Amino acid sequence: MPRVRPASIAELTSDAILARLQALHPRRIDLSLGRIERLLAALDHPERNLPPVAHVAGTNGKGSTVAFLRAMLEAAGKRVHVYTSPHLVHFHERIRLAGQLIDESHLADVLARCEAANGGEPITFFEVTTAAAFLAFAETPADIVVLEVGLGGRLDATNVIDRPAVTAITPVSLDHRDFLGDTIAQVAAEKAGILKAGVPAVIGPQSDEGRDVIEARTRAIGATLIRFGAEWRAEPTERGMRYEGRQGRLDLPRPALAGDHQIVNAGTAIACLGVLAPEAWNEATIARGLAEVEWPARLQRLTRGPLAHVIHTKAPKGSTLWLDGGHNPDAGRALARWAKDDPRPLYLIAGMLNTKDASGFFAPLEPYAQAAATIAIPGAEAGLSAEALAGYALAAGLRAQHAPDLEAALVRLAALAREPSRFLICGSLYLAGTVLIENG
Repeated sequence: MPRVRPASIAELTSDAILARLQALHPRRIDLSLGRIERLLAALDHPERNLPPVAHVAGTNGKGSTVAFLRAMLEAAGKRVHVYTSPHLVHFHERIRLAGQLIDESHLADVLARCEAANGGEPITFFEVTTAAAFLAFAETPADIVVLEVGLGGRLDATNVIDRPAVTAITPVSLDHRDFLGDTIAQVAAEKAGILKAGVPAVIGPQSDEGRDVIEARTRAIGATLIRFGAEWRAEPTERGMRYEGRQGRLDLPRPALAGDHQIVNAGTAIACLGVLAPEAWNEATIARGLAEVEWPARLQRLTRGPLAHVIHTKAPKGSTLWLDGGHNPDAGRALARWAKDDPRPLYLIAGMLNTKDASGFFAPLEPYAQAAATIAIPGAEAGLSAEALAGYALAAGLRAQHAPDLEAALVRLAALAREPSRFLICGSLYLAGTVLIENG
């Protein structure tokens, strides 16, 4: 494809191009493969010229699994391309080229070329930006590509890879019901759409309903099953975690990401590593990956910045501030397990989208949270109002009140604490992005 030269430098900035691309399709989500297949054909099929691909779907934990897998591969000296979504602060976070976030000039270039090739045809923002990621990946040398599914799986724009090296499905639960279905079986069927004939499929813990659907799909297409609880398992130990699988048993340090749920996500990545790079499957490499993994807004402790300063100055000495982007009932249960393991009082600052099950998110946290302050997510068109979200928290049994903004919420809760406590900002990745911006 010839490279496009827009009329002005301003038009070539990634923000300007992304703004134009958002106007090409009226619906933010419209699951289909036809539009991206058309665009990829116009780009001479960059998706067919990629290194071996790991394709990861699931409702909870897929982003963390991708982060663990990248960390382990890079600990083994591999050059890794990574595609994730959504971003928290800058769009560039979605595309990592051989270990580095894509730079502005390269991002603007591939976006401009995709815009030109699309020719003004309707296409969703996610589809065209996925094509841009494939274009960047195809033109930059690397050893492995790790792709995170955006939504669902079967009709997700990432599902144009004919034969990945490995697929993975992390725990499936109800989310995005308008697009994926009202039952676990329906959602699992959509996630299982990424499975491919003859390709090893690493499957995380599932409900009986989800497991039955996924296993039926693998049998139907002839995929190779690598299941949690059967072909592999991962569990916490007093000193860290233990993994057992086809390659053997490993006693490992605890992952750098907090929460016992991250042990299973790490185990999923370890199982994928055994397929992708068996030569790198050893205790030293995996332990280094567990120690060096980074994944913002997943039980991330905030120690600096103006929001952390509120806690340091207004809450009892020894209090800590945490951030998590989980936003569904399974995420609430994972946070509850984390809360249970620490005797310090817990206070919640929550903001959520109106497409999420707020009551289901709050319910598991009710036994552990002393109080909650709810806020509206700044700039989120689909966000719940602070007042409405407080109603859901109260209905779940929490002591809750709404606040005008993040700082006010923190100040109010800090005033309630009488001993060293944990303050957790939670409920949305969009809110997490706002927090990271406001907290510097």
